[in-house]
Amino acid sequence: MFEFILDLYNYPFWVIIGSIIIIVFALISRPFSTYVMFAYPNAKYEAIGNPFITEKELNRVIETRDLTSFVDALNSSKDYNIYGDNTYEIQKSLDTNFVQTIEMMKKEGSKKMKDFFSTYLEKIDIHLIKNVLKNKLENKELDKKIVDKAILLKTKQLMQKIIESEKQNLSEILKDYGFEKELIDAITEEKIDFLKVDNSIDRYIVKKLREIKVPYKCENAKRNFVNTMIDTITIKNILRSKQLGYDVELIKKLFIGEGQEIASWKFKEMAEADSVPHIISSLEGTSYFDSLKNVIEDYNRDKSVQVLENALDSNLLKIVENISTKNYVTIGPTIRFIVSKEYEIENLKIIAKGVSEGLSSNLIKNFLVKEIP
Repeated sequence: MFEFILDLYNYPFWVIIGSIIIIVFALISRPFSTYVMFAYPNAKYEAIGNPFITEKELNRVIETRDLTSFVDALNSSKDYNIYGDNTYEIQKSLDTNFVQTIEMMKKEGSKKMKDFFSTYLEKIDIHLIKNVLKNKLENKELDKKIVDKAILLKTKQLMQKIIESEKQNLSEILKDYGFEKELIDAITEEKIDFLKVDNSIDRYIVKKLREIKVPYKCENAKRNFVNTMIDTITIKNILRSKQLGYDVELIKKLFIGEGQEIASWKFKEMAEADSVPHIISSLEGTSYFDSLKNVIEDYNRDKSVQVLENALDSNLLKIVENISTKNYVTIGPTIRFIVSKEYEIENLKIIAKGVSEGLSSNLIKNFLVKEIP
């Protein structure tokens, strides 16, 4: 039997050889096809770059004397065509630039990355959903113009429905959008716990980011990024709530899930720390400790968590840079470009406001997030 199959003059032998060749080719070509789909987009992102998270380029636009000079300085960069006669118009133009950038990434990238880009935009929109929902639940007057601030059409539609609906219909509206039972239960309690509402919405977007399907060989990089982002949000929440004097049980409600380095037991330890410096000390041994330790003197002087949050954001940029380096031929540069672009746009919006109000350069710099050299 085997002699017949292995006889090179017989048909079965060549069927087996052909099958082996096809399998080997498939194993080799799968990662190669992933590299090919990222080759052009990644080269383009590298060519465009993110100049406005670097100190040199930020200083250049901070020193502009008025908004006209600011716009001219910005438009001298290859990736910007900003317009507007006042702060609002310029900031709106910057938001438009960010959306156009994401749309460009969607168009020129792989179709397999479409959900990643859409969910990233939803992550940015999510704070608008929070604000509209909480204002509705508190019977506050709602400004319909807030809908225009949303990026995604589905976010605009959800916000419009929340604004126009009766409170008893909110559960069905949120369920149709995709929110889970946790949020539905939170908004239907007799006494609404707004921290629980916030937490439920954060958990929703974190779950979506974790579950996004990305191309072959990209999952680890995506997971590392999402988990690091979760850690960053978690640490910020604890620092801010401790500064505001929240009690331990209240702080524990802010947990949105385990990240890259902050497990549930570490979160509990941080929540039970009796001061901001002790929270920072509890992070020793993690990749977040050094960035916070380096600015603790600034915090002790000003008693503002802003400097700590900026340090965490700069640290996130550094980690994203490392992810990019380790995954240079796949999703790494894509993640780095989109995250850096988001911070870049926020920096420029802050500078526009500072320049229009005549704030000093040093004061503006306190609110900017810069890439660590």
